[in-house]
Amino acid sequence: MIAVALKLKRRDFALDVAFDGGTGVTALFGPSGCGKTTVIRLVAGLERPDEGRVILGERVLTDTAAGVALKPHRRRIGLVFQDAQLFPHLDVATNLAYGRFFTPKAARRIEREAVVEVLGIGHLMKRRPATLSGGERQRVAIGRALLTSPDLLLMDEPLAALDDDRKLEILPFVERLRDEFAIPILYVSHSVEEVARLAATVVRLEQGRVSQIGRPAEVLAPTAVARAMHRFEAMSVLTGRLARFDADYGLSMIDHPAGRIVLPGALSEIGGEVRLAVRATDVTLSLGRSHHVSVRTSLSGRVVRVDTDHGPFALVTMDLVGGDRLHAYATRLAVDDLGIDVGDEVNALIKAVSIDERGVPGLRIVPG
Repeated sequence: MIAVALKLKRRDFALDVAFDGGTGVTALFGPSGCGKTTVIRLVAGLERPDEGRVILGERVLTDTAAGVALKPHRRRIGLVFQDAQLFPHLDVATNLAYGRFFTPKAARRIEREAVVEVLGIGHLMKRRPATLSGGERQRVAIGRALLTSPDLLLMDEPLAALDDDRKLEILPFVERLRDEFAIPILYVSHSVEEVARLAATVVRLEQGRVSQIGRPAEVLAPTAVARAMHRFEAMSVLTGRLARFDADYGLSMIDHPAGRIVLPGALSEIGGEVRLAVRATDVTLSLGRSHHVSVRTSLSGRVVRVDTDHGPFALVTMDLVGGDRLHAYATRLAVDDLGIDVGDEVNALIKAVSIDERGVPGLRIVPG
């Protein structure tokens, strides 16, 4: 558990934030310049606030009123930045050892072998950073931070410098380290997909202030149809369990209380929980169940809100059977023609090809 309450005033920017982070990933989310990285630097002790406190577990790291300001190396915090910042003249094995070297033996609770296995870097040990891909370098940087046996891991937009393929390569590894090492993570990002897939709690920042705190499904939901120009950022988060894998078609079948979700690729853990991020622009609404369409995923629910304005779009919010909330953008014309209104029973159709399966933890891509 980390508790943060910090104030910092600069000539052209003022930060005033307060939030608590629990187990798992707490994401600091918001546009560039909103204060995310400044919060990370203050928590790490790389900068000092004008006023405030940072408490990690039972340890006070910063308390301006009491004059407490632990040095960065005494905070027991691991840091991962956009740039992997590996030592170019050292091979991977030595870069990893560097993180462990400065940790007292009594505090070394994370084993090298476990880190290497989780991050999938065993085959890279003798290589130098210049010979690694961007995704491989970031995995090594994460491993080095983990081998300090930190009480908290700070990840400051660790995927921002990577292309889309490398980002989706790294996401499952971040999920695994979150689940297997049980270290709280403070994760900075302005990517909706990253936050939806990784975070247990999202802290949205705007202009140096906390504007919202909650689960990804709450914070990443669209706030109004008037923001339709940002409709591609609107996400819903669905959670189901793997029922089976259809080897003939290369598809995983995910059971959700509202229906079955069809996902490209192979998930191996039958009964395992699967979290999916679905864009509101990728959801089609239907009154009644139709079998004469190519879409295989149909989820049933009830409309709880319809937002419209004088523009071309409508935002329909529905509660699915089982409790997840799903958002769908449609045209006002379609909503009016179908007569969709609050209280209506509807089906949400989601094309399997619209779900980017590469970022789903534990999923193996089936070769075409």
